[in-house]
Order: sequence, then C-alpha cells, then structure tokens
Amino acid sequence: MNKKLLVLAVSACACACALTATAQSEVKNLRTENRIDPLGLDVLQPRFSWQLESGKRNVVQTAYEIRVVHHKNNVWSSGKVFSDSSVHVAYKGAALQSGEKYQWQVRAWDNSGKPSAWSHPAGFQMALLQPSDWQASWITPGYEEDATMRPSPMMRREFSIAKKIARATAYITAHGMYEAAFNGNRVGDAHFTPGWTSYKKRLQYQTYDVTSLLQQGRNALAVTLGSGWYRGTIGYTNHNNFYGKDIALLLQLQIDYTDGTKEVIVSDGSWKSSTGAITYSEIYNGETIDARKDKTGWTQAGYNDAGWSAVKTASFDNANLLATYNETITAHEVFKPVKILKTPAGETVLDFGQNLVGWVRVKAKGNAGDSIKLLHAEVLTKAGNFYTENLRAAKAQNIYVLKGGATETFHPHFTWQGFRYVKVEGYPGTVTPENFEAVAFYSDMEPTGTFTTSNQLINQLQHNIQWGQKGNFLDVPTDCPQRDERLGWTGDAQAFFRTASFNMGVNNFFTKWLKDLEADQIDGRVPHVIPNVLGNNANSAGWADVATIVPWQLYLAYGDKRTLAAQYSSMKHYVESIRKTSRNDLWNTGFHFGDWLFYRPGDDNDGRSAVTDKYLIAQCFYAHSVQLLANAATVLGNTADAAVYTQLLQNIKAAFVKEYLTPSGRLVSSTQTAYVLALHFDMLPEALRKQAAERLVENIKSYNNHLTTGFLGTPYLCHVLTRFGYTDMAYNLLLQETYPSWLYPVKMGATTIWERWDGIKPDGSFQTPSMNSYNHYAYGAIGDWMYRKMVGLDTEEDGVGYKHIKVKPYIGGHFTHAAASLKTYYGLTKAGWAIADGKITMDIEVPANTRATVYLPVKDAAGVTESGKPLSSIKEIKTLGSEDGYLKIETGSGKYRFGFPEK
Repeated sequence: MNKKLLVLAVSACACACALTATAQSEVKNLRTENRIDPLGLDVLQPRFSWQLESGKRNVVQTAYEIRVVHHKNNVWSSGKVFSDSSVHVAYKGAALQSGEKYQWQVRAWDNSGKPSAWSHPAGFQMALLQPSDWQASWITPGYEEDATMRPSPMMRREFSIAKKIARATAYITAHGMYEAAFNGNRVGDAHFTPGWTSYKKRLQYQTYDVTSLLQQGRNALAVTLGSGWYRGTIGYTNHNNFYGKDIALLLQLQIDYTDGTKEVIVSDGSWKSSTGAITYSEIYNGETIDARKDKTGWTQAGYNDAGWSAVKTASFDNANLLATYNETITAHEVFKPVKILKTPAGETVLDFGQNLVGWVRVKAKGNAGDSIKLLHAEVLTKAGNFYTENLRAAKAQNIYVLKGGATETFHPHFTWQGFRYVKVEGYPGTVTPENFEAVAFYSDMEPTGTFTTSNQLINQLQHNIQWGQKGNFLDVPTDCPQRDERLGWTGDAQAFFRTASFNMGVNNFFTKWLKDLEADQIDGRVPHVIPNVLGNNANSAGWADVATIVPWQLYLAYGDKRTLAAQYSSMKHYVESIRKTSRNDLWNTGFHFGDWLFYRPGDDNDGRSAVTDKYLIAQCFYAHSVQLLANAATVLGNTADAAVYTQLLQNIKAAFVKEYLTPSGRLVSSTQTAYVLALHFDMLPEALRKQAAERLVENIKSYNNHLTTGFLGTPYLCHVLTRFGYTDMAYNLLLQETYPSWLYPVKMGATTIWERWDGIKPDGSFQTPSMNSYNHYAYGAIGDWMYRKMVGLDTEEDGVGYKHIKVKPYIGGHFTHAAASLKTYYGLTKAGWAIADGKITMDIEVPANTRATVYLPVKDAAGVTESGKPLSSIKEIKTLGSEDGYLKIETGSGKYRFGFPEK
C-alpha cells in the first residue's frame, strides 16, 4: 500500500471509530442483488440493499453514502444522498469489469442527524460479461456412447501451477447436468447444475471460487455429466432429447497469481473422456451405480488415463449463456428412518416420517456384485403395503452394486425422488436405521416467514405448506416431485406465489423463472408449463395469467420495480394475445383447464354441481390481468398505456355483466368459484356485490360449511369472505376437518399439501392414480390468508416490500393466539395477538426505516394501552381515527405491545 492510501485508510478507520461512539444506528445485512457476497453477476448496475438497526423507536434513514472499491481503488462514491431508500439502490459508477471482484460499504444518517459507522464490507464478483470473454470450447465424449443406457461421461485433464495463487475462479456449465471436482474435492455445494432454463435461449453457468482447491504442482480437473433435463426423459410424454441429443461440458478456469499475471485453463481437445460407476441416470427413473466400474483416483493428479478417449470439441453457440441469478439447489435437512416396517406383503420399508424431495444415502458392506435396490413411495396402502401406482411411468428407483470389501456409501448424482417411504431390496445384512439417511434438496432460498397458532392442526397445516414449497421449488416451481412430470406448471405458481413469498425469499427464484416464461411465450401466449416442454398449448385462463400476476405480486412483496419493468413487455404481449382472440371484449375461445380439481359431489342429482363455466373464469382472469397491466403501467410511469388498459378493463367488465350476470345479480354458474372470482376481481357492479357475497355464503352452507373450489377459486375464497364481512365463515372453512377441507389431509396424516382434496379417501382407498400427488403445493395458498388476514401482517401498496407495513388482524375461530414474523429487506417484522382473561394483547415489531399502519379491533382508544400505558400518552403513536370497526393508528419503527378488552 502506498503512503497516500495508507494515510487515507488510517484516517477512515479513525473516523469510523469516532463515529461508533456517537452513532444512533447501525448498518447491517448488506446484500447485492438480493444475495450475500454473490459470485458471477452479469447485472451491469447491481443493486445494493442494507438494513438500519436501532434500539430506538421511530428511526428512519434520511441519507446514505455508498462507496465501491476494486483492488483498493475507489470506483464509485455516491456522496451523501438525501434519501430514505435502503433497498435496491443501483450502482452508478464506472463500468464493472468481467470476472473482477468488488467490495462496497455504506453508512446512513438517521433522523437524529447522526451518521452510522461505515458498515462491514460486502463483496460481489462479476461474471463473464462479453461472449469474447469465453476462451473455452464445448467438449463432448470422445467414445461412442451407449444410446440406450447412456452412462454418465467423465472428463478430465491435468495441468501444472508453478506460482503462488492469489485467486482462482471457475465458470462451468453443461448440456445436461454436471458435478465437478478439482484435485478430488467437489466444487461448490450446488446440485443438479446448471439448473433448468429454456436452454436454447437461456443457459446459465455457475461461478465458483476454487482458490482453496488448487495447489502448486500438478492439478487435476474432473467433471461427471448426467443427461438431466437437457436430453433425459422429460414431460409425461416420455420425450427424450428435447433440447438436443448431445451431452457436453464448457469450463473455464481463471487463475490470478500474486505476481499480477493470469492464466486461463479451459475445456478443449486436450481433455480425456470415459465412463465409470454411474451406468444409468434419469430424473424420473433413478440412477444405477456399479461400484465395480469405479475408476479409483480419476479425479486426482497423476491418474493414468492413457486408456481414455480424447474428447471431441463442438461448435455450440454461446449466445445463450448467462450468469446464474437465482439460488442453486443444495442439500438441506437430513432425516433418519423413524420406523423400519415389514409390510403384510413381506416388504422391508423405511419410514422417514416426512414426505420430502431428495435422495437416500446408504451405507453397506457386502460382496462384490451384491445389488441394493431402493424404491420410493409417498404413501402406503390401506393394508400397509408399498404403493407406487401414482408415480405412473416413473420408476423412481436407485440401484447400487457393491465393489465388495470395506463399507461403501452410495447416493445418486443426477436424479432425485419424492418420497416418505423407501422399500429396500437386496441389502446385505440387517437393515438398520444408522445405515440410511434421507437428504432433502431444494433451491437455497432463505427461510423468511414463521407462523404459529394455538391450534396444532393449523400448525401442522403450516408445516405442510412449507414442505410442499420446499419439495417443489427445485430451480423451477414444479407441480409434483415424484411422478413422471415435475414440470413448471404456471397455474400452480400464480396461485401460490404470495404464500411462497412469505415462507421464503423467492425474489431471485421467480425473477429467473419469469425470464424463461418470456423466452417461451408464443406470440405473447403463455404455455402451460415453463420451461415449455409440452408444445404449442398455451393461454389457459388462470394458468397463463401468471405472466401478469407474479410480476405484480413480486413487486408488492419485494418492492422490486426493476423486475416489474423487465417483465412489462411480457405482461403486455400476454394481454394483447387475449385481446386478439376475444370477441366483443369476451374471452370465450380456446382451451381452458377451468377450476382444476374442484370438489365434485358424489351423487349430484340435485343440480348443485361445482362445475364453473370456463369462459366465465377466463373473463375474470382477463380482467384481472388487464388490471395488473394498468397498475404496472402506472407504477412505471407509462400513462398512455395506463389509460388504454383502464378503458379496456371497463369494457371487459361490461361484457362480463352482459354475458354472465342476470338482471337480478345471479351468475350463470352458481358456484363458489364463480362468486369468488367475480367478487375478488370486482367484476360486479358495486350495488350487486353484497347479495353476491350472500349467495356465496349460502352456497357454502348448503355444502354443510365445506368448500367446493379448485385451483383457481381456492386461493381467493377466504379473502373474499373476510372482505365482505364473513370472517367467521372463513374460519369455519379453515377449521373444517372433514373432506373437502384443508385439515382433512392433516387428519389423515399428511406432511405436505396434496394435489387433491381427497388424495386418500375416507375409506382409506386412493384417488385416481394417474393424477394423485401427495406433494403439490397449490392448495397451500390458504397460507396467504393465514398470514395477511388471520394475523394481519401485510404491506401497503404505497410502501411496497414492507416499507409501509399494514397490520390488520381478523381475530376469531376460537384461537387463543396467532403470530407471524417475516424477514423483509428492511429487517424483521412481527405481528401477533393473544387472548387471555378477557383481554387481547397485540405484539408488533416494526423494523427501522419503515412505518406501520395498525388496526386495533376496538371502537376507540378508551381502555387501550401500549406497554402498559394509556395509548393517548404515547407520543410516538399517531391516532388516525376509526375505520370498519377498527381503531386505526400509525407507528414508526420499534416494538409495541397493545392491550385492550376482548369484545
């Protein structure tokens, strides 16, 4: 460090130390593009977020200063910016360079006028920003592949390092899946890389810091490939080679030496290829590993690969390459068997106690050639036998052939299963719990939300919702992780998004998936699954509307205006694709799934069928998408579009009234879903909404307080009931324990959300096996009502992303307490209520740099206390008056405890 830099550093340190003593607030939890110290960003103006922490109330940020450093040189200083923005603040400095690493810090001024100390540094590393940055060549196996079994190719090369390494970065992707190792050590903790995207347009590569894996002297690079989504069987049509027949690797290793020089090691014709222990691997069918074929030591330097084949180079276009934006799939919870069963059929079955997605790791000791087979299932039959019929064509089995001798450990590499139960065949010796463990895999999203109540069945429902999300969020939001499907169904994703965004940080996860949605749109039309592997089928109402619903809800949940802007064209093209085919502003053409898997009464002789007219549904979602497009246009400042689509919305609603509503206000489909959608999307004239809500409630009562809704009606059902003053009925539905209901599967022992209301019937028999998943999150959308209405923790639209928090609980259902917490970009927020001894207590936590509007369920402030003192004496709290039977108040940051008599 030169003398000038040293003086500056010492001066900065002295200032920071001096400020620490007087600082009123601290700046913590720095993130770049929603991630902690990310590697491999191709965002040219990355956005910074931080949290202001203070033990005081009513703390807000009034200004900030950011500085970004590269090799100790300042590349951007924002200067003091007078703003309360602390989320998604864009970099505005000099152009960032490919592969380079940067550090940044921030300090903030709060409303006391004093600055915080500079934060601890956060870092980020850029990806390869130009196609010309890629020096590597695509390489494919040099041997003739077995076209039937397609054993996993192995590729390797060695090289020498003579200098001291400062930093080493690897960029890797594949056609198929890959696992890489340097000098025998696995690269990274990600699995099933490079993940699943619309490969022909968007192929992600991963960036790894591999400095610690390299050594002076000889080094070995070793990569194993699997067919994966790229060329493996995908889609229930048993379609192979969807994206191509080849399997290929692209790898580039950049080594920065301490003397300032660089070296690049790439995939090229010098690599060797062969096959080994993985003799078969398919996502649906499982993996076969024959340890006798293992090439011991092949990942280490010095291995003799003279008998291996030279790889072939290929000229694939790199125009579709992009850095990884979302979190990769990683291993999470580990389960030991809770029981070892001997079924009536004589099968040995492990019960892991939780329906999960991942694989089983096995330890065994036996003779060479001993073969262990693991088969996977979600449920047992009524008689207690192993059941796999609902897996359809998916074999979902892993086979391990022992080398013999010492204890051996096996697990798959390029496949996973959805299961609670595992049947073990051919195990040498006694099957004992210590030799088996199930490992759960899902995208490495941060858990953000908690929810708990006084009702243990509801707590189990929340558990099931979260595990349904974990099991189906493997790089794409899938529909079922166990059978021959596992596709990114759009309807499920839109129905569940708001619930998902509470439980986990799904911003990057869905931002990546939305880019694939846009890439796969067909003249604006949205395919049923994303990535699209089902052909030209598109634009089913409630499915295709994911194109507008998720970008808007993502904006509400995270305040992510950039993603909303990026998806605006996609949103608009989707709406226009409907407009082109509509007639007289009616969307009454094309195929629609309708209210998928709604409840069908067994003997519907009285005409009460829950079938809802599919075009009525389509019209409602058409209006909703136009409304969201107009909203987005307004937020983005596109006033011309906002005016056009506001007028179109009026026309669509007028056409709905003319086509589907009688003069007296009765809908042509007198179902719960029809009334729910018409009310939730404001399709009815104001004067007719009250009686429509009454008809909805009467319908529910006619089914003995049971719901009849399917995938499209269910997410909004309780919201509509609460909105129109029927919260008691919403609680009746939530707490209903008999079929159809949310708690019926819970009472039947479910540990995840089922695809059908009666996946297991009351008599213990199963629903139609061709469509009967026991891990299918769509009906878990009730979580959104539990979090945002029951507890009341929400965000106002004038302060999206929980900048302006709303707390408005709807207390009922004979609960004695309910509470939720959420990690927001601003910090932890909490809300909860408890009833004891005729008194209600509400606890609320508001993070710094936000405010909250709180609705207390009392008529006025008389008798209301905060932390034991009369509300009227608390100067930090502003009373805004009464509204809808609540006392409306406003608070700044801090922790609050309100108390008042129960009604």
